[in-house]
Amino acid sequence: MILNKLTPLKGSKKKGKRLGRGKGSGKGKTSTRGNKGAKSRSGNTLKLGFEGGQMPLHKRIPKWGFKNINNNTYKIFNLDHIEYIINRGQVKCKLINNKVLIQIGLLKPNELFKILGRGELTHQINIWAHKFSQKASLKIKQLGGNPILIR
Repeated sequence: MILNKLTPLKGSKKKGKRLGRGKGSGKGKTSTRGNKGAKSRSGNTLKLGFEGGQMPLHKRIPKWGFKNINNNTYKIFNLDHIEYIINRGQVKCKLINNKVLIQIGLLKPNELFKILGRGELTHQINIWAHKFSQKASLKIKQLGGNPILIR
């Protein structure tokens, strides 16, 4: 192979349109740009989404969505989950609160949690939580425990 004799394959290189070379070429005078307007001038660049002064589509269509900054998300624990924690021996005292759940690794600091009433609870226990469902608080009270709200 001789580097100074390399040439591209025949037909692989195509010459571009030669614009503005007189009437006879078929691409003279306005050089396929049409008459007048921003697009016919040299140095023209239009903004993305520009529609010639018409109200752009992204401004015409309705906007959806709203992020409520006061929204609280609660981590959920059912009574059967709490029963499971007690049976495994992860809770020694008769109290469950956010500090206990953080120690076990089920809750992160500053995370809110709610107790729901699925399952059965067999231990008399005091539970401190940010929220309780009616069913859960009723079941806890029936066993002699206290559902206490954290403020």
